[in-house]
Amino acid sequence: MSGGKDKIPVFPSRMALTIMKARLKGAQKGHSLLKKKADALTLRFRLILGKIIETKTLMGEVMKQASLSLAEAKFATGDFNHIVLQNVTKAQTKVRNKRDNVAGVILPIFEHYTDGTDTYELTGLSKGGQQINRLKKNYAKAVELLVELASLQTSFITLDEVIKITNRRVNAIEHVIIPRIENTISHIITELDEQEREEFYRLKKIQGKKKIMRAKAEAEKQKRALEGQDDDVPNLIDDDVDEDLLFES
Repeated sequence: MSGGKDKIPVFPSRMALTIMKARLKGAQKGHSLLKKKADALTLRFRLILGKIIETKTLMGEVMKQASLSLAEAKFATGDFNHIVLQNVTKAQTKVRNKRDNVAGVILPIFEHYTDGTDTYELTGLSKGGQQINRLKKNYAKAVELLVELASLQTSFITLDEVIKITNRRVNAIEHVIIPRIENTISHIITELDEQEREEFYRLKKIQGKKKIMRAKAEAEKQKRALEGQDDDVPNLIDDDVDEDLLFES
């Protein structure tokens, strides 16, 4: 227990004990919920990590095929960069943003979609049309994988930060907050037990004093009766007498 004997400064009383027990129950419940959240986030984190590795491996193959297709298209048709630049009007492949909720954590999800028609559909009809079509498909696949990889990488970084924060909170509750509350409860129980022992000892002393005073009163009464002085003897052990007077010398 890293908290040692550290405890919360409270006055030891029954009410404080009740409050501390309620706080302990709340801390244990919060620890359980945060632990479940951390487990759920870690599971999703590992799934995303596996997808990232798989996507990066596939990305390497797709980019290799795209580069090879570009070389083949240039070999078959020559330099066609100026044709592409002249026909550029707007982006055909676009990205939209969605959100996914994992245990209260919002993860951004990027999705690609096609908007508009292919403005290069007649490119390469004279020569190299097959190579250019293959080039378009390969680079379209590469862009699709880039969007997917960006989504996975963003979710990976977000989950990594949230998992670190959640684990710090779990450790703080488990090793600091709960031990402090338990130490406080133990301290309050010890103090209350000590107070009960002192009260029991005080009551015993009072009872002993009352017995002595009662015996003295009876002896005095008997003495007066024998001497013919059966007067009223004051009740020295009346219940209304202040108990503090019993300890006066």
